[in-house]
Amino acid sequence: MNLLKQRYTEEIVGILEKKLDIVNPMAVPSIIKIIINMGVKNAVLDKKNIESAKTALIQISGQKPKITKAKKSIAGFKLREGDQIGLMVTMRGKRMYNFLEKLINVVLPRLRDFRGIRRESFDGNGNYALGFSEHSVFPEIDPGRVDKIHGLEVIIVTTAKNNKEGLALLEELGMPFVKGING
Repeated sequence: MNLLKQRYTEEIVGILEKKLDIVNPMAVPSIIKIIINMGVKNAVLDKKNIESAKTALIQISGQKPKITKAKKSIAGFKLREGDQIGLMVTMRGKRMYNFLEKLINVVLPRLRDFRGIRRESFDGNGNYALGFSEHSVFPEIDPGRVDKIHGLEVIIVTTAKNNKEGLALLEELGMPFVKGING
């Protein structure tokens, strides 16, 4: 069992029950899935861009991404309905906890001038979105072999009912939030 998952089941559930005044242990918020989205710039003009982004996302997530297609045609962007414009991966279970542990302990501390992640990036339902301007911050990516830099978005989907519960869950899991006046 993953160390983060084991810590969640043994320690964090009890802490969150007390912290959030929850009686039923099944009502304690947990993480359902992690979604990684990668929009590929100039994917319409050059098909090699989508392939290089696909190999990078396979290295980062450990599973094959789904290619997302344009829903509508937009003439200003020279985009037609059905064109390949991005990639996405949905991780659950063991792979999700491995990725989250890597994100918390390896990737975020490696960022330049990192002081913590923002508390305001919750969506109102306890889900958290985190964006990266470059994919090369992940340890699997060799910066010397990167020809194009791709941005990506990591969305952590939880069972929390509101932002307060989602924040409490992610704080207990070890997510490094910004320390400031509010926190």
